[in-house]
Amino acid sequence: MIGILFTGAPIASATTLALLPAYLQNFLRKQNGVVAYFGGLHIRGCGGVPAWHSLEEAWHGPTAFWRTYDTVERSDIPFAQDCVGNQFLLRGDAVYFLDTETGELADLEVDFKHFLFGVEKFPVDALGMQPLRTFQQGGGVLPPGQLLSLYPPACIATDGKTKPSIKAVPSSERLAWLASFYQKIKGLPDGQSIQFKSGE
Repeated sequence: MIGILFTGAPIASATTLALLPAYLQNFLRKQNGVVAYFGGLHIRGCGGVPAWHSLEEAWHGPTAFWRTYDTVERSDIPFAQDCVGNQFLLRGDAVYFLDTETGELADLEVDFKHFLFGVEKFPVDALGMQPLRTFQQGGGVLPPGQLLSLYPPACIATDGKTKPSIKAVPSSERLAWLASFYQKIKGLPDGQSIQFKSGE
């Protein structure tokens, strides 16, 4: 992996580690999670600190993805995320992609090993790094523990008059906003018009 900005501290507790498949255990023993590709990929680690890096928090905490997203099962392991907060989940040995704006879940038809191969070979496409590239071209840097906030959201078709913006925000803030947005739109039909209030 290139562009490594953060590596998790050595595993202090084996409680969560023991619940993981052997291949993910082996990866985390060598490198307890990482922020790589200059923020394009965050693989979570075992341990509670920092909270934004904690697999336990994302999997079993009060804001765990299965508590919010109808498509996510309690047993799905949210092992990683991209630069805008979309999630990569392990369901059995298969890697799934969760669009955290819409809640849509897609089987990437690869296992963990081949997911990493694909990311290393085609990081921009595999990780949807176009927003990060745009942010970097404007002089931005995405620090560990932060995600990119997109406005308007990627799933919204606009009239072209709204000026798009990209900014770095704390991971917890971005994920909370995405969860709230998903809850508001999940029952709406495609093509439904929506309006954003100031500050949303």
